[in-house]
Amino acid sequence: MIRLGVPSKGRLMEQTFDWFADRGVRLSRSGSDREYAGQVEGAEGVSLVLLSAGEIPRELRAGRIELGVTGTDLIREKLAGWKSDIVEVVPMGFGHADLILAVPECWCDCDNLDDLTSIARDFRAAHGFRLRIATKYHRLVRAWLAAHEVADYQLVDSQGATEGTVANQTAEAIADITSSGATLRANNLKILSEEPILRSQATLFANQAAMDPNMKRFLNQLGL
Repeated sequence: MIRLGVPSKGRLMEQTFDWFADRGVRLSRSGSDREYAGQVEGAEGVSLVLLSAGEIPRELRAGRIELGVTGTDLIREKLAGWKSDIVEVVPMGFGHADLILAVPECWCDCDNLDDLTSIARDFRAAHGFRLRIATKYHRLVRAWLAAHEVADYQLVDSQGATEGTVANQTAEAIADITSSGATLRANNLKILSEEPILRSQATLFANQAAMDPNMKRFLNQLGL
């Protein structure tokens, strides 16, 4: 049995259902929106598991699901060395979002990472502690900043509305996922001019150990 993990609610679930339907496999939720059971029609030996997008990387690596739909950002952030256990089957063409670094709009002299490096150095000298960057993506942000030789900062964890941390004075900058940038602008934040830390989208992933003939047959049925 191939257990297929799909986001359990919202636009991402609907778009995933549409993607599979376009390939002849109908996914549906059983009962009300509060139930997490699902059905699969049009494919033998496949069951549907409804999970939060953030749970799917963990369940894939643990082998409790064999296939899963989630963002590339979540796989890379939550699973160190993910390529040894997880196969990226195919990008699905929706759920696009960029992981970016943003600073207050009023920082007129801060447009890129070189500017931020100078500001961070001066900030530490003036305040006695490092400039704070609020984020949910510690692994990805730390690696990206290290690659760009930025050192005078500290990451602070954000599990709520990251865009509000600057206004709340719990951080000086943020690193977060954005699709349109509207929420950033509403909170008087601007994106640095560098390429995003990561360009993410919904992607179909598989557990490496589950790539057996049954899995390959199902993927072939999907045209993959």
